[in-house]
Amino acid sequence: MSFIKPGYEWSLLMDLRQLEYVVAVADERHFTRAAALVGVSQSGLSTAIRALEAELGSSLFERTTRRVEPTEAGRALLPYARAMLAQAVEARDAVVDASREVSGTLRIGAEQCLGIVDVAALLERFHRRHPQVEVHFAEAGSHELLARVRAAELDVAFVADAGHLGALPSRDLGGEDLVVLCPPGHAAASSSPARWRDLEGHDFVDFHPSWAMRPLNDAAVAAAGVDRRVRFTVGDVHTLIGFVGRGLGIAVVPRHVAAKPEAQALVAVPLEGGGDRWTVSAVWSTRERADSPTPHLLALLDGSVQACAPARDEGPRPQARPLVSAV
Repeated sequence: MSFIKPGYEWSLLMDLRQLEYVVAVADERHFTRAAALVGVSQSGLSTAIRALEAELGSSLFERTTRRVEPTEAGRALLPYARAMLAQAVEARDAVVDASREVSGTLRIGAEQCLGIVDVAALLERFHRRHPQVEVHFAEAGSHELLARVRAAELDVAFVADAGHLGALPSRDLGGEDLVVLCPPGHAAASSSPARWRDLEGHDFVDFHPSWAMRPLNDAAVAAAGVDRRVRFTVGDVHTLIGFVGRGLGIAVVPRHVAAKPEAQALVAVPLEGGGDRWTVSAVWSTRERADSPTPHLLALLDGSVQACAPARDEGPRPQARPLVSAV
């Protein structure tokens, strides 16, 4: 007996690689960045998605010269694609780890609110697979974490701003655009998109230089040739949001920060020509310890970024308006 309705035989032709490509394009809104994320040529990714669209008989993305957006059909497919990728990773993990008993200690660090990867969800899965491993977790700015990995004080760290990794082994986990976060009614809220020269003369709230966002902003300001007054330097995402909300300054942050519930009363304006994008990487020490379960964590991470990444809005990206979606 067949359980496949006539006309739906194409459902068997979809493979996990095609679904991975669809999710990457939907998250990046850009074919070139999506291709780099999944490690394939842009032409190969485009060909695979066009083949899938032909099989489905429906376009999954609206393509323009400036951006790519999921169609209604694409948005309908995305939750199932994410679920199938997550189940595939779980199935592989179950097979690989069924006969292994891993122990030892794992020293891991992460910058707060990275957005691209949910470290807590990743460690939850890791603990289910390897309950005998003792995990020591540190939260700090990316530049401090990189120094601790180089000194072999941490086995693995999740950091932002991949341009400063040096010779450390690493894995690029993805990136996103920057936005200007400001209170409603602020002069910066009237420009969409905003440019650095539009922000000159305003007070800023920014992170401590050990956080990845601060040198990223400083480099973009220098490249744009504008002056910037950082009136308040903070070491916590929620403190930054609170200071912006009280009118103490505006902030340039990754898009996911503006989508946090605490920022729902604020306005996020896309930043054009903002320099480097916010990028997140996993890095690990080259000094191996006999009891380190690092390879097992990296094996779990491999191919699982889409499964443990926070849910993202599959509709069009918001313009200058209050953001209410949670990360």
